[in-house]
Amino acid sequence: MQTRPPPANRTEPHIAGSGIGQPEPARRVHSSELLAGQREIEIDHQGQLYRLRLTAQGKLILTK
Repeated sequence: MQTRPPPANRTEPHIAGSGIGQPEPARRVHSSELLAGQREIEIDHQGQLYRLRLTAQGKLILTK
């Protein structure tokens, strides 16, 4: 049984890191979800502790 080749205008699906297709958009997370009512959270990244803080002016500061 023979299979037909795909149509010429078919686009390849994106495979992460393959360079094929369009890059996937960055995942978006709302700050309210991260902070969950708090003004500061700690983030453990590769054994290092970071703090994400909400300022009185409503801005975010990430410090190590």
